[in-house]
Amino acid sequence: MRRLLVLILTLGIFLSSSLPIYTQEPATQQPSTEELEKQKAELKKNAYRLLDQVIDESQSLRLPENRVRIQINAGDLLWDNNQERARSLFSMASDSVIEMIRSSSASASTTVGPQRRPQDQDRRGSALRQELVLAAARHDAPLAYQLLAATKNPTPVQTQSTDPRNPRVQVFAEDNLEQTLLSRVAALDPKLAAQNAEEMMQKGQFPRTVAEVISQLQKQDTEAATKLADKTVKRIQSANILTNNEAGNLAQALIAPGPRLATASATTTAATTSTTAAPQRGRSPVLDQSVYTDLLSTVIDAALKATPQTQTNQQRGQGFQGGRTVAAVRGPNGAQQATPPAPPTEQQIEQNSARRLLGSLQSSLPNIDLYLPARATAVRQKLAELGMTDNSRNNIVQTMNALQQANPDAEALVQAASTAPAQLQPRLYQQAASKALEEGNTERARQIATDHLQATARDTMMQRISYREMAKKADGVRLEEIRQNLGRLTSESDKVSLLLQIADDLKKDNPKAQRQVLEEARQVINHRAISYDQFEDQLRVARAFSTVDGARSFEIIEPGIGQLNELLSAAAVLSGFELNVFREGEMTLTQGGSRLNSTIGRYGQELATLAKSDFERSEMLAGRFQLVETRIMARLSIIQSALGVNAASQPNANFIRNIGSLAPDFIFRP
Repeated sequence: MRRLLVLILTLGIFLSSSLPIYTQEPATQQPSTEELEKQKAELKKNAYRLLDQVIDESQSLRLPENRVRIQINAGDLLWDNNQERARSLFSMASDSVIEMIRSSSASASTTVGPQRRPQDQDRRGSALRQELVLAAARHDAPLAYQLLAATKNPTPVQTQSTDPRNPRVQVFAEDNLEQTLLSRVAALDPKLAAQNAEEMMQKGQFPRTVAEVISQLQKQDTEAATKLADKTVKRIQSANILTNNEAGNLAQALIAPGPRLATASATTTAATTSTTAAPQRGRSPVLDQSVYTDLLSTVIDAALKATPQTQTNQQRGQGFQGGRTVAAVRGPNGAQQATPPAPPTEQQIEQNSARRLLGSLQSSLPNIDLYLPARATAVRQKLAELGMTDNSRNNIVQTMNALQQANPDAEALVQAASTAPAQLQPRLYQQAASKALEEGNTERARQIATDHLQATARDTMMQRISYREMAKKADGVRLEEIRQNLGRLTSESDKVSLLLQIADDLKKDNPKAQRQVLEEARQVINHRAISYDQFEDQLRVARAFSTVDGARSFEIIEPGIGQLNELLSAAAVLSGFELNVFREGEMTLTQGGSRLNSTIGRYGQELATLAKSDFERSEMLAGRFQLVETRIMARLSIIQSALGVNAASQPNANFIRNIGSLAPDFIFRP
C-alpha cells in the first residue's frame, strides 16, 4: 500500500512538472475610491515639496537660460497651488530675459563686421521669451500680454523670407510670437483675443490665428464673433491679396473649411453638408454663408488673374528660380559664379500669388459649385489653362480623412490602397498588414506583406508577424522553447522586443507567466550598456515591470544612473573637443539636446512613472544624478507626472521630456 502511495505521489510530481510553467495568479484587490483620493493628495503634497527643492537648487546653476527655464516651468506647475509665488517666478524670469536681451543688444553694438548681432545669444533670448509668454498664457491672458510688452526687443530680430515665390521683405520674430499668443489666449479669454486681433488688423497685420479667435468667440458671444468675422473679411478685401502675403494666406485659411451653416433640421443639414467640400482637418467653418461667399468671390477674382508661367530668352540664359533671376558670370579662374539673385518684380510677385490662390481653389470647387455656380466654369478653365488639373494631392487628403473617420478593417484598407494614388499605396498596405495582425489574422498579414510591401517595410512586418505567432502560443510552451527561439536572434533589441511582445500578450490571462517572461527579458539586458540603444532596451524592460513588480524596475534603472554619471563626467572632459553637451562647465537644458541629454530625460520619464506607486524611491534615485542640472531634469519629470500635468501642454515640454526625435507617424496606429 505504501509503495502504491509513493508511486502515485511520484507520478503526480512528474506530471505537474511536465505541464506548462504558467499558472493563473489570483487577482489583487483594488483600492477603494477613498484610498485612491488619499494617495493622490499625498502624491501632490510630495510633488510640491520636491518642487520647492528644485527651485532652491536651481539658484546654483551658472547659465542664466537654465535658471530661467526652471523659473518658467516651476511657475507653470505652481500656478494652481500658489498663484502669488508663480507670478513671482514669472516676474523673475522676465527680468532675466530682459537682461539677456539688453546684453545681446550691447554686444551687437560693439561688434564689427557682417555679424553685428551674436546669433546664438539672440536665439536663446527669443526662445526663452516665447516659453515665458506662452506659459503665462495658459493661466492669465493679461499677464501674458504684460510679459510680451516687458520683454520686447528694442531692435527686433529680422530674418529673410525663405519662400522666394512670395517673399516678405522681412519676417519678424515679434509678429510670430504675437500671433501664436493670440491663439493661446483665444481659448482662455476670447473677448480679449478678439480685441487684440482687431488692433493687429488696424496696424495692417493679418494674424493667421484670427480664425481660431472667431471660433472660440462664437462659443461665448455669437454676435461679437459675427462682427469680428465681418471686419476681418472687409480688411482682407481692402488689401491687395496678391501683394500682401499675410492677407492672402488668411483668406485661404478662412475659405478652406467652407461656410458656417445655419442651424437646421438634421435631415436638411446632412443633405447640405454632403454637397460641400470636406473641411480641412483641425479647422472649423467660422464665416456665415453670405460673408463666406463674398470672400470666396474676392479670392476667385484674384486667382483668375493668373497666367501661364513663361520664360524669356534672357531668363533662360541666366536662370530663373522661383520668380528670381540668377545671372551666371565668370570668375577669375573662368569658373561660373552666381551673382546675388535680383529681387522679384511686383508683377512676378502678383503672378506667383495668383497661381498659389488658384491652386488652393481646387479643394474648394464643391463649394464654388454650390455657392457661386456662375464662377465654377471660369475657375475650372483657368486651372486647365495653367495645367493644374492634377488633383492627386487633394485626393490624398480626402482619402486619408475618409479612412480615418471610417476606422476600417484590414480588407477595407487593402481595397482603399488598390485605388489610392501611387504615393499613398505603400503606407496604406503597411497599415492593412498591421490591422490584420491586430485582428489576429497573421496569415492575412503575411500575405499582404508578401504581395505589396517592399524591402525594409516587408522585413519589419514579417518580423512582427513572427513575434506575434510566438506570442500566440506562448501560454502553451515552456521557457526552454522561448529560449531556443531567442537563440536564433542575433540582436539584443530583437530579443527584448520578442520577450516584451510575449509578456504583453500574457498580461490579461496569465500574470504569473508574464512575470516569468519579463524575468527572461531582464536577464538579456542585465549588463553594462555599451550604446544608447542598450540604455533604451533597459528602460523598455523597466517600463514593462512597472505594472508587475515596481521593485524590479528600480533595480534595473539604478545601475544605469550610475553609468550616466560616468558618461557625463567624460563628456565634461571632452567638451569643446569631441562633444558640445556643456557650455561654461554646465550642461545646457535646451530643447532637443544631445543623445546623452535625451537618455537622461528618458530616465526621468521612467522615474516619473514609478513615482505614482513609490514616490520616495523615485525621488531618491533622481537624487543619484551627480550634476545639479540632471537632478533637476529628473525631478521635474517626477513633479509633472505627480501633478497630472500633460507634457504636451507644457510651454517647454521638450526640455522636461527630452526624448529626442520621434519616428514618423503612420496614418493609423496598429
